[in-house]
Amino acid sequence: MKKIELPKIQDSRGNLSFFEYPNQIPFEIERTYWIYDVPNGEIRGGHAFKEQQEFILALSGSFDLVLHDGKKETIISLNRSHVGIFISKLVWREIRNFSTNSLALVVSDKKYDENDYIRDYNKFLKLSNESI
Repeated sequence: MKKIELPKIQDSRGNLSFFEYPNQIPFEIERTYWIYDVPNGEIRGGHAFKEQQEFILALSGSFDLVLHDGKKETIISLNRSHVGIFISKLVWREIRNFSTNSLALVVSDKKYDENDYIRDYNKFLKLSNESI
């Protein structure tokens, strides 16, 4: 996992930020999706990937990323639309504490593949420790 600050072009008409490969994100984008209208108290994620990498940022509002690399848990609050988190493969992720009207943008280096998901936490721990 790595924090990535995106360019922020300030203007009296409003700010503009962007990301490109390979200047800001370390992979070519194969899929983009967003998470929104999350009911109060709900948690998204709850999985890791065998191969997929992602970049996640809060386009609006805020939320917490709870990340676990198999050894250590890290909680990162995202609330600025020009700062995101790169998440490599074999990192467990949950997204919690969504503010009202929050919008999470996720870009991935892979197309959707259910076989790449690790949805069992104990299986994730076993796989992550085997890869070390």
